Amino acid sequence: MAETNEYDLVVIGGGPAGYAGAIRAGQLGKKVACVEMERPGGTCLNWGCIPSKALLKSAELYQKMLHAADFGLSTESVGFDFEKIVSRSRNVADQMANGIEFLFKKNKVDYFRGTGHINVPGMVEIKDGLDKGKFLKAKNTLLATGCKMRPFPGLKLDGERAMTSREALVQKKQPDSVLIIGAGAIGVEFAYFYNALGTDVTLVEVLDQVLPVEDEEVAKLLGRSFKKQGVSVHLGTKVDNVKTTKGGVTADLVKGDKVTPIKVDAVLSAIGVIPNLEGAFSSKIKLDQDRGYLTVNDRYATNVAGIYAAGDIIGPPWLAHVATYEAIQAVNGMFGAGEPKRVGLFPGCTYCLPQVASIGKTEQAIKESGVPYKIGKFPFAASGKAVASNASEGFVKVISAETDGEILGVHIIGADATELIAEYALAMELEATPHEIHETIHAHPTLSEALMEAAAATENQAIHI
Repeated sequence: MAETNEYDLVVIGGGPAGYAGAIRAGQLGKKVACVEMERPGGTCLNWGCIPSKALLKSAELYQKMLHAADFGLSTESVGFDFEKIVSRSRNVADQMANGIEFLFKKNKVDYFRGTGHINVPGMVEIKDGLDKGKFLKAKNTLLATGCKMRPFPGLKLDGERAMTSREALVQKKQPDSVLIIGAGAIGVEFAYFYNALGTDVTLVEVLDQVLPVEDEEVAKLLGRSFKKQGVSVHLGTKVDNVKTTKGGVTADLVKGDKVTPIKVDAVLSAIGVIPNLEGAFSSKIKLDQDRGYLTVNDRYATNVAGIYAAGDIIGPPWLAHVATYEAIQAVNGMFGAGEPKRVGLFPGCTYCLPQVASIGKTEQAIKESGVPYKIGKFPFAASGKAVASNASEGFVKVISAETDGEILGVHIIGADATELIAEYALAMELEATPHEIHETIHAHPTLSEALMEAAAATENQAIHI
């Protein structure tokens, strides 16, 4: 007879939403189970955020070694082992997954391997996997199954010639040339990675800028930087007639009436994500959806009592840190540990070089809204720390309301942008103004001084420009 266990909360999915929600419930003293088909950490930790950043760090370090002479250093020879770079990224992911398993034990979260399936509200069956056949009785269920890569029409993935980011993360052999379809964060990061290691990269985006969700000024600078680095960037361009053979990949790049044939070793599709709900619940359970994403209220509850959802599965923004926030908010509300909040402000980060980070609205969006605004910009070329670090490319851009100084948006492109954005995330959460950022003493010399100077620039008070 199948084994049945009873829980205060069963979480289906072990990614940033799932494991965070499970651990938070464990902290509250609840009996919790987390069902994950692979390893704890989900796509982000195992097949996305973490291993890709390990790859990018190797590429960045390699590029720095190639330019050692800029620092007065000499090297006899610089090389790399592509397979070892990929292997290191897998080891990093494994180490972090082990860490999540430890946190499960620490917080008394029962971890089950398999695919969670809600037969009826309050009952989760584990299908497939090591724990197949077990039934978990749940007072509450949190769906956190996330998203998966959107397939490119007609492209059959083989992990060698045709890939998404998932296949690229375990690729054994570096391609001599690669076509990357989609210039969002994933496409841009892999374009930087491959190009930095010497692969001939063609990056294609159907819209008119790389990183379409970012500020136009930032995107233009990144596009110029990529072209300078050697990436072939094609904007406002579609990819048609993709065909894979043993000898490579052929495709047509279509811009208006112009069709340009291309032949490369491999193609990587990075055209977005789709909801991952297949097999999550029976046809008897009618959960409200919007374009395949689960619809939830302000407490992250679905229309079916006792079933909640958080993370990518409830729609954009598809970001790990947003997913974690949502799951913790859902669990707090579920068990009376606080009034849950829906996501408002959140930083977005892209880890190519130069890095890109932002929070709030773009200048285009603010202009369209009709709100009078001011801009303060500070270039890293005027930052002593940036110049000393040979990292003077980029700028900080602060947009504030003319009337009351409210910070409406902040956009950073340059070294360590993804770390620097946190100061403005906190500032906007606390409703600080550029004046307060400017009045806060920042250590010298640091890159963070650029945040202060950009704030000062909104009132024409920046010292170093």
